[in-house]
Amino acid sequence: MRALTLLLFFLLFCSCQDKKTRVITKDVNESRMKPSNNDFINVSKKADFRLTDKNVMEFLLDYGSKNIENLVRITTDYGFIDILLFEKTKFHRANFVYLTKKKYFNNTQFYRVITDFMIQGGNSDDRITLKKRKTIGKYLLPNDYDKGFKHDRGMLSMPSKNIENPYKKASPFEFFIVQQKGGAHHLDGDYTIFGKVVRGMDVVDKISAVPTDASDWPLQNVFIKDISIIKQ
Repeated sequence: MRALTLLLFFLLFCSCQDKKTRVITKDVNESRMKPSNNDFINVSKKADFRLTDKNVMEFLLDYGSKNIENLVRITTDYGFIDILLFEKTKFHRANFVYLTKKKYFNNTQFYRVITDFMIQGGNSDDRITLKKRKTIGKYLLPNDYDKGFKHDRGMLSMPSKNIENPYKKASPFEFFIVQQKGGAHHLDGDYTIFGKVVRGMDVVDKISAVPTDASDWPLQNVFIKDISIIKQ
């Protein structure tokens, strides 16, 4: 009798344990099938907006109308460079302001420096910069060179993408400043001028004089510590 009682107790215990296991498994499966509110929030964060060739012009037109700043400061180890962005090149101004507010330029470099010609910045050889670009998007800007500006000394211009780019569309993450005395007018008509240095050409001159390797990359990195909007 005692043995029978023990057997019944053992069977009842196993049955209860098995039921608990099935309930737990069911709960886990349901939680995977029906995400919580937190799960939806996480998904939306991963699906951040990115710029493309298809949406960039409409986006910048709207963004530029709401973000009208046109004065920025580039901070380097050599000092400050203040730049006035031109209203006439509205898409390029809006793009530069957008990237500035996204803090894309921070810790990039003046990676191409040619004495008595120009200094080019907005890129780097580190993975962080590449990650920033992927987060912002992949796109080009149209060449807007017919606004009456010339590549005079101190002008801010946007280089073209080198590969498969017959219309010389601009590479939106990079820029160059003309340092050459008398200007670099052989560039006129090929690149979009969208701003000018209003303070800090002495800093541009200092950077243009640094030693470089055969590819015009400074032997000692010239970092852009920060680009920020200046309140007028």
